[in-house]
Amino acid sequence: MRFLTAGESHGPQLTTIIEGVPSQLPLTAEDINEHLARRQKGYGRGRRMQIEKDQVQILSGVRHGKTTGAPITLVVENKDWTHWTKIMGAEPLTEEEEKEVKRKITRPRPGHADLNGAIKYRHRDMRNVLERSSARETTVRVAVGALAQVILRQFGIKLAGHVLEIGDVKAEQQPFTTVDALKEITESSEVRCMDEAAGEKMKAAIDDAKENGDSIGGIVEVIAENVPIGLGSFVHYDRKLDGKIGQAVLSINAFKGVEIGLGFEAARMKGSKVHDEIAYEENRGFYRSSNRLGGFEGGMTNGMPVVVHGAMKPIPTLYKPLKSVDIDSKEPFTASIERSDSCAVPAAAVVCEAAVAWELADAFLDKFGSDTMEDIHKAYEQYQEEARNF
Repeated sequence: MRFLTAGESHGPQLTTIIEGVPSQLPLTAEDINEHLARRQKGYGRGRRMQIEKDQVQILSGVRHGKTTGAPITLVVENKDWTHWTKIMGAEPLTEEEEKEVKRKITRPRPGHADLNGAIKYRHRDMRNVLERSSARETTVRVAVGALAQVILRQFGIKLAGHVLEIGDVKAEQQPFTTVDALKEITESSEVRCMDEAAGEKMKAAIDDAKENGDSIGGIVEVIAENVPIGLGSFVHYDRKLDGKIGQAVLSINAFKGVEIGLGFEAARMKGSKVHDEIAYEENRGFYRSSNRLGGFEGGMTNGMPVVVHGAMKPIPTLYKPLKSVDIDSKEPFTASIERSDSCAVPAAAVVCEAAVAWELADAFLDKFGSDTMEDIHKAYEQYQEEARNF
């Protein structure tokens, strides 16, 4: 599978075209809207979430509730577009209209794509950069991930993204039995955290950052259960699935780190405390007695839950801005302020979940076929039987 996204933060809509989705997959707009709504929740979000009530339109590739095998087009309209039609419109402006159009950006924000993008693409108005580099683009990436989760659920594979840390507040690990149970706990939390006491401290940390015109980051975790053995491959560097997941997570706006399983902690431990011992049961087949490596060995899934951590830096738009330099006058200024969140970590957990889901679904179809759901089910069931009896 592959997909492209298009659209600007304050443009008329966000669009994605997805190719390679099998035919006969049951799919409705509600399957996607559920995840779009999850992305918009979370303590610390800004006023944009009150304006936009994201709803997807399925414009191609689905007929009467089932995919056809053709490319799928998904669109999410920007409700705020009515206030930006002149500023963001595609039509050329007259000289008089150009003078009237406000909100030209010449003061780059430290930590954002503004200055680098302006130099690279020769833009004197950095709005051309920030409109596309905005995390608003993750809306359709969540839509893509929602579709991927529909595919995975057909085979019992489920995912949950939740928050481990915000600022210096760290959640204590809480017991849970399944991904569904984890999701039930975390989706009822304003910060998407399974530790209620830590969740209240996280909210206080967000409030403190907001009061001081600052922003705050954190760490999220994605867990996928019932993932079969052998997704990905060891034969080439670019076919290793943990590598693909790493790239996908780091491509999310403001994400600066990714770990699989123990991640960096494994570098500080002895091998005997890191590697997962292999066991065997007749009806189960081979399995690991622990999951320190997060479901991966040799670039392939090993049948244990996939565990991914992503680290998100604080959002670079600050209401007490850092110092910058105007690209026209070259004079020092405080950086421009754009409408933003003080913390988007709870929403980032949903985005990270979508990114991991896409890579898992893509690898799944790469192994089991991608023409029709019926053929994929047959191939999957046969493989699972062979793996159990290996």
